[in-house]
Amino acid sequence: MRPPEIFDRNARRMRRDRIADRYPAHDFLRAAMIDGLLDRLASVKRSFHDVLDLGSFDGAFPAPPGARIVRLDAGNRFAAQSGGVQGDEDRLPFADASFDLIVSAGVLDTVNDLPGALALIRRALRPDGLFLGAFVGAGSLPALRTALREAEGDRPAPRLHPQIDVRAAGDLLLRAGFALPVADIETLDVRYRDIGRLFDDLRYMGAGNLLAERRAMPREVLMRTAAAFARQADADGRTTERFAIVYLTAWTPSPDQPLPARRGSATASLAAAIGKPKV
Repeated sequence: MRPPEIFDRNARRMRRDRIADRYPAHDFLRAAMIDGLLDRLASVKRSFHDVLDLGSFDGAFPAPPGARIVRLDAGNRFAAQSGGVQGDEDRLPFADASFDLIVSAGVLDTVNDLPGALALIRRALRPDGLFLGAFVGAGSLPALRTALREAEGDRPAPRLHPQIDVRAAGDLLLRAGFALPVADIETLDVRYRDIGRLFDDLRYMGAGNLLAERRAMPREVLMRTAAAFARQADADGRTTERFAIVYLTAWTPSPDQPLPARRGSATASLAAAIGKPKV
C-alpha cells in the first residue's frame, strides 16, 4: 500500500507549464543553485560524458565540455524548451547505469517520493558516477512563516511545503545507497518591498503551494498576512526573506573509491602522536 502523496502531481505539471513564459524574470534562486553546483563540479578532476539534468526548467544548466546532456522536467513546456523529455523525478524513464553525472537544481523539495527518487538516481548512474543536487531546505522563508502564523493563529492552513534539513538530506543519501555523501547549506537573503513581490517570485519560480491538501487563502487572511509581513520591514520599508539552499554531493559505489579505515586498524596511538603531558 502506497503512502498518501504530499504534493499534487497534476498541479505541479500544469503550473510549470503556466509559468514557463514568465520564469526567466524570477529565476534568481535556481541561478544561484546552478552557480553552486558548477563550483562543486569544478573541484572534480575528471571528465563526464553522459549527463542528466533532472528538473531542467529552461535548460540553463550548461553541459560539461564534450558531454552529451539529457534533460527531464515534470512540465511539458519546460521539457520542450530544453529539448528534453517530460517525466517525474521519482518515476525516471531511464535504464540503469545510463549516466556518469546527474545534476538537479530546484526540484527535489517538491518530489512526492524523495527517497525513491534518490534511489532511482543512484541506479541511473554508473559505478563511480557523481550526483550533484540543490534544493530549498529547512530554514527558508522565515518572514513569510512568521506572517502566516500571526495571520492564522493556532490553526494555520497548509500553505508552506515541508522543508528538509541538511542532516536529514545526508541521511537520505546514505539510505539511497550512495557513497561519500556530503550535504551542506548556503543562505541567500532577498529584500522585498511587499509580500506581493515575494508571492510573484514563489509562483513564477515554481515554488508556489503544491500541497495535495492546500486550500485557497481568504482575502481577510491575505490582508492580515501582508500586514504582518510589512511589520517585519527594516527602516527603508523592505522585509528580508531568507532562502536556505541545501547542496548534495554523492558518488555511486565503486571498488576504486577510497574507503574509511577499519575500526581498530591504526598503527600508532593518538597519545604517542601528541606526546605525553608534562607533570
